[in-house]
Amino acid sequence: MNQSPRQRAIVELVRDEDVTRVAELAGRLGVSDETIRRNVKGLVENGLLTRRHGEVAFAGPAVDAPFLERMRVHAAAKKALAAAAVDCVEDGQVLMIDTGSTTAYVAQALRARRGLTVVTNSLEIAGRLVGRNDNRVYMAGGELRADLAAAVGAEAAAFIRQFRADLAILSIAGIDARGSFTDFDLDEAGIARAMIECSDQRLVVADGSKFGRRAPVAICDPGEVHCLVTDVAPPPGISGWIEDAGITLVLPQAGANGRRAPAPVSGA
Repeated sequence: MNQSPRQRAIVELVRDEDVTRVAELAGRLGVSDETIRRNVKGLVENGLLTRRHGEVAFAGPAVDAPFLERMRVHAAAKKALAAAAVDCVEDGQVLMIDTGSTTAYVAQALRARRGLTVVTNSLEIAGRLVGRNDNRVYMAGGELRADLAAAVGAEAAAFIRQFRADLAILSIAGIDARGSFTDFDLDEAGIARAMIECSDQRLVVADGSKFGRRAPVAICDPGEVHCLVTDVAPPPGISGWIEDAGITLVLPQAGANGRRAPAPVSGA
């Protein structure tokens, strides 16, 4: 289906923010209820949404359901982080992006860029970027996990290692005081490590809840990360090693505690 901009916005509101009532959709998009109904009708007819008793629901594959629940948590904050991360990306770059609810919002924001080559293991990220603005998207194969909406395992990591990227954009579960970026899931950490090995620069996107969180699986050392995009200044026990490692700190609203990073390595 060739969706109109308004229809794409409706799908994103339903999928990412759990906005389901016609009246609320109309208010968010600044149009009438009847306009929403007309747009929703086409989406329902093409199997993208379902409609019942004045509400609509996302009709995506069941494999995505656990991941979509994570997408709806702190959606506004994740969108702000995504917009800041995209400021660090240039048209034409080769990117690696791992699975995560925040990196899915990064992929959505990357629609402002053109001619990207994207390597990912995430169904959501691939779906948001394929067929847009002359992008080329490579989707890693392997075991498909419903809770991640992504492929993992040795096959996925081997696929990723065939490429060389300008920039890897990574999500993490924890940033601890000992100087480690960590995760709770061994499969996710393995994919992140493969992307780190095959990229010139690495950007981590993490909200402030990740500071001080202890997760058992190490992803990388501080010296392997070039940029950290977050929404609050790191606490003293963590800010010290971030500064010592030379990591550029980027906040959505740069000010006294944060600064914008220069665009990473050009894809030219």
